Amino acid sequence: MVREPGPSVRLKLTLSYAGFLMVAGVLLLSVVWMFLLRYVPAGPINVGGPFIPNRGDLVRAFVGPAAWALVFLLAFGLLGGWILAGRMLAPLTRITDAARRVTDDSLSQRIELPGRNDEFRELADTFDAMLARLEAHVAEQKRFAANASHELRTPLAISQALLEVARNDPDRDVDLLIDRLQEVNARAIELTEALLLLSRADQRSFARERVDLSLVAEQAAETLLPLAEARGVMVTTSGDVTPVSGSPALLLQLATNLLHNAIVHNLPSGGGVRVTASAQDGLATLTVENTGDDLAPALLTTLAEPFQRGTERIRKDQAGVGLGLAIVKSIAQAHDGSLAIRPRPGGGLTVAVSLPSA
Repeated sequence: MVREPGPSVRLKLTLSYAGFLMVAGVLLLSVVWMFLLRYVPAGPINVGGPFIPNRGDLVRAFVGPAAWALVFLLAFGLLGGWILAGRMLAPLTRITDAARRVTDDSLSQRIELPGRNDEFRELADTFDAMLARLEAHVAEQKRFAANASHELRTPLAISQALLEVARNDPDRDVDLLIDRLQEVNARAIELTEALLLLSRADQRSFARERVDLSLVAEQAAETLLPLAEARGVMVTTSGDVTPVSGSPALLLQLATNLLHNAIVHNLPSGGGVRVTASAQDGLATLTVENTGDDLAPALLTTLAEPFQRGTERIRKDQAGVGLGLAIVKSIAQAHDGSLAIRPRPGGGLTVAVSLPSA
């Protein structure tokens, strides 16, 4: 924004200090006039006797020194105000310099203003905390963009390779080529839709409605029941009414992703998934427990990272695109909630999403 040049805050404070001193001096002289000189007679006093100054004599003797006193107060106020304003605004100057040094590639700048707590220190600490959050967010976005670019490039490269092989092969099987291209294209579409959903959740561009998490969990279980039966996984749901305020579509996607993740990453057969919805202490919690392999606690922090499963990149023979729990985490944060992942005794995972109750 282009602004017209104006006086600095230091100059304004200096003029304010000087003006305050001048007003105080004028008020002091007014008090002297009102409560002292008005009681002195204006005419001659003790004619023919010893000289006694009247009001006019006192005024003539008082005006000169008073004027010089006001001039001194003005000069003292300007000089002292300029120095005091500079000392008072020094922390603000430091904050401004730090803000100017901050760029997209240099978010590591910090003010770290020393001294006891006051308004300027509170502003500096808030600015440092904001920079820390911004730096973490930008780093996460860059990492996500790099991963997304790599994942989106993979199906395109596969499609190009299939087409080149088919062009150089006179005995190519057209039906097989179409099936492979359709499979690759479906994966690319699935990944693109997941990225769009993740972006929508991050931007919080949705209308809020009253939603029952228990009904959402049941709907997700019914949708994924064929997948569970095909993999030999038993799904059970339970819970009371757990109302929250949010987007029905996003919350259904959250429950579906949790349940899909629990079914896919389960035992080869005979596994189970338990979905529970509960409300307590102003929080509505959706908990999904699944059987499966034992996972080291150090790997749990990476499960909600985009395109990650544990510490490894996703493989082409695995279901999904590696954004399931990342989308769950983003949707939960968009609804002012949180995601907790912990190992389940005996193997598997327990994933809980807590949202503010409606």
